[in-house]
Order: sequence, then structure tokens, then C-alpha cells
Amino acid sequence: MTKFLLSVHVLAAIVAVGPVTVAASMFPAAVRRAHAAGADPASVAGVRLLHRVCRVYSVVGLAVPVFGFATASSLRVLGDAWLIVSIVLTAAAAGVLALLVLPAQERLLAGLGGGSTSRDATARLAMLTGVFNLLWAVVTVLMIVRPGSTTGV
Repeated sequence: MTKFLLSVHVLAAIVAVGPVTVAASMFPAAVRRAHAAGADPASVAGVRLLHRVCRVYSVVGLAVPVFGFATASSLRVLGDAWLIVSIVLTAAAAGVLALLVLPAQERLLAGLGGGSTSRDATARLAMLTGVFNLLWAVVTVLMIVRPGSTTGV
């Protein structure tokens, strides 16, 4: 059962978190291009699509910690330091995405319709997206390296 839970956890991370990190990373540049193009319908549609990918896959991404907790429980590592740090960093990444990145994307998208997007807001979103991606990268490394783990790897 542990192998099944771990497989679903890893697949959920790849399928859900991967698209969010890529789409969120592409979003600021797409907004800049759309603004430079005078917010033509095709470029705005591309920006909307990237935002939708971020919103939808962030909800699908909830499966990652659900199956992560199930896997950790099955492995009896819920109290291990590397896992606790991973849980905290995952919560931080979710918070950055839900409370900072997605609302900033919505504001920039709304600004495209009215023709007003700020370079500062776009740069700030790019920075927040980088923080989100960095948090996930650290969690991924912790999941692979598992410092102090006694599970044999």
C-alpha cells in the first residue's frame, strides 16, 4: 500500500504542481507582451489561459499533501524533521500561491482590460512566483534526500 500511496503522491506532484510552476512563471512575461501588444484579444486570451491553469491545477495540487500525509503515515515518518520542514514549506508555498500569486495575476489580468498594468506589479509577481517555485524546489530536494531518514535510502 505504501508504494501505491507514494506513487500517487509523486504523480500528483508532477501532474499538478508542475503545470502551476510553469504557467505561473510564464504569466508575468505574457502580461508584459500582452500590454505591449495593446491588449489584443489573442494575447489576453493567452494570459487568461495561464491564469486558469494556475487556478485549476492549484486545486488539483491539494492531492499532493493528502497523499503525502498518507504515505508518511504508512512509512511511520510523520515526526521526522525533514518531513516537518517539508510540510511547513509546502504550507508556505500554498500560502504564497493562494494569497499572493493568484490575486496578483487576477489584478494584472483585470488591468489588461483597462489598459493599465504596472511594471512594478509585474516584477513583484515574477518575484513572488520565484519564491513559490523555490519553496517547491526545496521540498522536492527534501523528499529525495530525506536528511536523517531511517527508511534505507
